[in-house]
Amino acid sequence: MNTKILMTVSSITMLVIGVVCSFLPNEILKSIGVDDAGILPLIIQILGAIYFGFGFLNWTAKANLIGGIYSRPVAIGNLIHYVVSSLAMIKFFMAHTDMKFLLVPIAIYLIFSILFGKVVFGSAI
Repeated sequence: MNTKILMTVSSITMLVIGVVCSFLPNEILKSIGVDDAGILPLIIQILGAIYFGFGFLNWTAKANLIGGIYSRPVAIGNLIHYVVSSLAMIKFFMAHTDMKFLLVPIAIYLIFSILFGKVVFGSAI
């Protein structure tokens, strides 16, 4: 598997989410019908910083052999992020099936989960 493409697409996805969460927390909360008062905008901004940092990590590691002994922690970190996030979104969606917009991020995260699973548990080449 060409991990450079996977890491590039993953990093761009995370960087975009990070920038949006960092600069538009109130708009994100309003778009999902949540009051933007209180601490929630700060939590969204901190989440954006986490996504931005993880996206930058993936961007700088994209030239390395991901899944090999040297970059295995990067692959495992990505796998954990995508699998746990996928499961959380699926669980939430099962309780709120009216929120059809969640199907897109769920699908994207499931694809990344499968691909990083192949990287972690498959051949490094």
